[in-house]
Amino acid sequence: MALTLRSQHGCFGGKMGFYSHRSKETATEMNFSVFLPPQAEKAAVPTLTYLAGLTCTEETFMIKAGAQRLAADYGLMLVCPDTSPRDVAPAEQDGDWDFGSGAGFYVDATVAPWSQHFRMYSYVTRELPDLIAAEFPADPDRQSIFGHSMGGHGALISALKTPGRYRSVSAFAPISAPMHCPWGDKAFSGYLGDDRAAWADYDASELVKRAEERLPLLIDQGSDDQFLEAQLKPEIFEAACAEAGHPLELRRHPGYDHGYYFISTFMADHLAHHANALGLA
Repeated sequence: MALTLRSQHGCFGGKMGFYSHRSKETATEMNFSVFLPPQAEKAAVPTLTYLAGLTCTEETFMIKAGAQRLAADYGLMLVCPDTSPRDVAPAEQDGDWDFGSGAGFYVDATVAPWSQHFRMYSYVTRELPDLIAAEFPADPDRQSIFGHSMGGHGALISALKTPGRYRSVSAFAPISAPMHCPWGDKAFSGYLGDDRAAWADYDASELVKRAEERLPLLIDQGSDDQFLEAQLKPEIFEAACAEAGHPLELRRHPGYDHGYYFISTFMADHLAHHANALGLA
């Protein structure tokens, strides 16, 4: 499949690249970024995919999170897709920051007009990993996933819905019970319609109750997060994990909010979490 290198930069002995390709799932041009550690010059390396949050792009994490130095030390490839297809949302959604462009919510939409292009779940869990395996020195048997906010939701559901694909999962301030918050209600009703049974197939707090495997699962949550009470609902996911007997390390941090200062503070812990599961630590 055709792959376009948009830009490439030396970074901690490796290469930081930004790419685009024509996606079969979204029927659009999709952007993503890849950090190749120096170890990738000699052998295939494990892959850690990061799913970003509302309004973000494939660049946000790579610029703000401070993960490349740690990934270079471990020999870990970092992959970050864009958060939605671009330039295909209806005109009335152009300025709607929490729905449409930049807000794909990592679901496969079933409601027109979104169902034509907004297939982010299949893109993230199938098409992009296949592309990475074909075009980069990636070890397809060693993959993990993490994310932030909407992307934390995406990471959790991707891991819970595809047993055997990932070695570990983690999240920063995830929307962990989207059926019970305004962001989730807006996204799910718009992309999936009114059938709440269909919503449950993309809600981590419902999926964990029937999970087929027990992955190492780490969540960090800032106690001063402005979205904590209304949107994120970690207590619902925590209770669901307890009910299902799924191990969960949920850490609450006073003084931290929802942004990348919080994320960068605990990035080393998350990469260590995944490196351990991937046999790198």
